[in-house]
Amino acid sequence: MTRVLVARQDNLGDVLLSGPCVRAVAAHVEHVTFLAGPRGRAAAELLPGVDEVRTWCAPWIDPEPPPVTGDSVLELAASLRGFDAALVLTSFHQSPLPLALVLRMAGVPWIGAVCDDYPGSLLDLRHRVDGDPPEALRMLSLAEAAGYPLPPGDDGRLAVRRPLPEVSGLVGAGRYVVVHPMASVPARQPSTVHTGRIVQALVAAGHHVVVTGSPADKQVTAEVSGEVATDLGGRTGPAELAAVLAGADVVVAPNTGPAHLAVAVGTPVVSLFAPVVPAARWAPFGVPAALLGDQHAPCRGSRARTCPVPRHPCLDGIEPAEVVEAVAGLRAG
Repeated sequence: MTRVLVARQDNLGDVLLSGPCVRAVAAHVEHVTFLAGPRGRAAAELLPGVDEVRTWCAPWIDPEPPPVTGDSVLELAASLRGFDAALVLTSFHQSPLPLALVLRMAGVPWIGAVCDDYPGSLLDLRHRVDGDPPEALRMLSLAEAAGYPLPPGDDGRLAVRRPLPEVSGLVGAGRYVVVHPMASVPARQPSTVHTGRIVQALVAAGHHVVVTGSPADKQVTAEVSGEVATDLGGRTGPAELAAVLAGADVVVAPNTGPAHLAVAVGTPVVSLFAPVVPAARWAPFGVPAALLGDQHAPCRGSRARTCPVPRHPCLDGIEPAEVVEAVAGLRAG
């Protein structure tokens, strides 16, 4: 049996974007293990082609990194023995080399990664990517360079396992629009007050609005929903959230994992996109989408986690009427 490890150890959305790469690998080997971080594990469990998910919080990836200890690294290395190859997936600002070193300690004989830094003997494939392609294509290109092209009939779009659970009891009858107010990075989400204005405008335009969020987001989803929208904050796991998004006409969301989850279930997205990272890489990819937000704001390219500009103009400057118009355009096809 050929066993391959695919690693992507950051957030839910990043893991979803690795889906086409995973499917390409899975088409050519007997067993794919996905090594995720704790923030992305739930997404890895949704990916077609993944046979097993393991979790380890990488101190060089996680935004709240644990200390590096010899015992923890040795324990990880011991757990990674027996793989025939590994693909280490990272964002452009992360290094694959620390995990490559651990994989070498585990005796993995072949390792590939997208890497600008000199890897010495840590990598067998040092893949370079020119330009600024969507992140999903950037990761897929590594699989292709490693000899794992997508199988015939696979269009390379994001996807999740089917079937999805029944959620009509959550969303009610009829058509609806989802608003997801939160992002893992605060600079990438509109203020709660402004998202509430957007919900009010959508309801005034005749839409049934469903507001989604994690258990930690419940206060925000309650404020955003007010008395006019259906508040599902804390009421959906990853699979239920995917089903809610799949049933929506349009999803309105900042640059966050649920926006990519909407893409993975084929739902159009109005992306409220802060330019702290490049839209070319991280905007919704593969479905009809409308990109809103000032892409030339002073925060452009800063990778800021909290907004460095007073009044958050790139996102709070979006007129609710713009969102209503974008939703109408996507609903009309």
